[in-house]
Order: sequence, then C-alpha cells, then structure tokens
Amino acid sequence: MTSKGIPQAWGVADIPDQTGRVALVTGANSGTGLEAAKALAGRGAHVILACRRLERALGAEQSILAAHPGASLERVELDLSSLDSVGEAARTVLKRHGRLDLLINNAGVMIPPFSRTSEGFELQFGTNHLGHFALTGHLLPLLQATPGSRVVTMSSGAHKFGRIRFEDLQFARGYKAWAAYAQSKIANLMFTFELQRRLARAGSSTLAVAAHPGWSRTELQRHATRNPFMRFFMTTFGAFLSQDAAQGALPLLRAAVDPEAAGAAYYGPAEYAEMVGAPVRVRPSARAVDEEVQGRLWKISERLTQVAYPV
Repeated sequence: MTSKGIPQAWGVADIPDQTGRVALVTGANSGTGLEAAKALAGRGAHVILACRRLERALGAEQSILAAHPGASLERVELDLSSLDSVGEAARTVLKRHGRLDLLINNAGVMIPPFSRTSEGFELQFGTNHLGHFALTGHLLPLLQATPGSRVVTMSSGAHKFGRIRFEDLQFARGYKAWAAYAQSKIANLMFTFELQRRLARAGSSTLAVAAHPGWSRTELQRHATRNPFMRFFMTTFGAFLSQDAAQGALPLLRAAVDPEAAGAAYYGPAEYAEMVGAPVRVRPSARAVDEEVQGRLWKISERLTQVAYPV
C-alpha cells in the first residue's frame, strides 16, 4: 500500500526472474490462461501449456513465441471434463519433469447449457472443481518435491453467491446455470483452503493460493449473452467495469509469484466491487471459509475422482 492507502499497481514487471522454474497452466490457449503463460514464459519459466485440444495449444505457443522469441514451451493435452484425460496428462508431466514449481489451475467453463462430464458429473462442477482436484492430487508429489512450489487455483467473485449443494451436487433435480457455476467457484476456494491446511500440517513448503480475475473480457463469458439482462448489462457497463484478459491475469500471477504471498491467500482486483484494478489480497465469503464444509467437500471429491492425496 502507498502512504495514502491506495494499492500500488502490481504488474508483469514485478514478476521475479523465473529462469529454471517449471510452470503448468491449464486452459493456456486463451484468456487469462494464455496471458499468464505468456508472462511467465517472458520471465524465463518453462511453461507447460495444458489445453483441451493440442491444435489450440499450438496456436497459444505461436502467440507466446511471437511476443517472446526463444521462450521455453511445451504442449500437453488435458481435458478436465475427463478424469482419464487428467490422469494421462499428469502421467506425461511426471514422466517428462523432475520438478514442478507452479501448478496454475486456471481453465474453466461458465454457465453452459446443461451437460455432463465423461464420468457423469455436472459439467461446471466436474470441470472447474473435480478436474483440477484430480490433477493437483496426481501432481502433488512432484510439487512437494520442488522447494517453494505453489498451487494456484482460479475462483470467481461469483463464489459469494455459491454454496455446496451436498443434497444435489450434480443438479439432477433441475439445472440452474448460475447456481452451478457459483457452486464450482466456491468449491475452488474451499479446495485451496483445505489443501493449504493439509500441506501446513504435513510441514510442506508447497503453498495453496487462490485468485479471481474480476470482470475480464474473455471467451469464458460467451454463454452469458444468451440472457437478455446479462447482454444489456455487459453492453451498457462493460466499457468501464471490465478489463482485458492481460489485466485479469494479474491476480493469478501475483498469487503465483509474489514472494510475500501466504498460503490460503486470495487475490483479486482492487476496485469497483473487485471487478477491475490492481491485483490485491481480497476477502472470501464467510461461507467459503467454513472448515467443516471444506472437509466434507474434500472427502466427497476424493471419492468421486478416486484420487487420494498424499497429505
């Protein structure tokens, strides 16, 4: 903070040198994932572009190389809506690398029409939460073997409207797209907080941190315009209450590399109800920090994914 209490602008220039470090970014082909991958590669990290389609990963690779010739990049196919794909991607990373400094759980889907994952989970809960839960569990031994590593998971301001619907996790009794999205995003935060608690108890140096991008103009919002009210709101207020993907990636990046970041910290934009602005530490909802619910969600997630954590 400055002497007047105004948050200092934190940007890509504040990212420490990442030479020799390995970072995996899910959903690195577009939006905040692409911008985060580009920024880390530009500071010297070897970046694994984990994308649902390899051809889209190739496009991201070309975009990053255009900005940073000589960047160290790698492509891995990862479909978070398939636990088989998650397991295969993790095995590929474990085979190729002896270290993993950053796991950035960025990819996600937002308010799509009702559909299910390969295993039959509601798409948003299955992709945004369970897919990343399984990926992190598979890769955690490698992360723990890497001093100072971090798991950074992207949540959303929408988590404030979410709750874990234990009575109907998969929305079998009637699908509400926004409620399902909010559930997946509060699950992302609860996962972060429970993971950090378990890591701390195990004496691990790996940190679990979370972030949200505010209102960022990315492909993630493509389904929102189907709603007339949302279309009006985005058209009317988007010009001054939203920011581009590069700015939206800054909370994610700060959570990943700021030396001052603590475990279980949560970063988001500083201004206009956390929709835009410099990345700062923000507060999660009271519901998100309920340890009893976090623990219950963790146990259910292990059962649904069949991934048991080593902590």
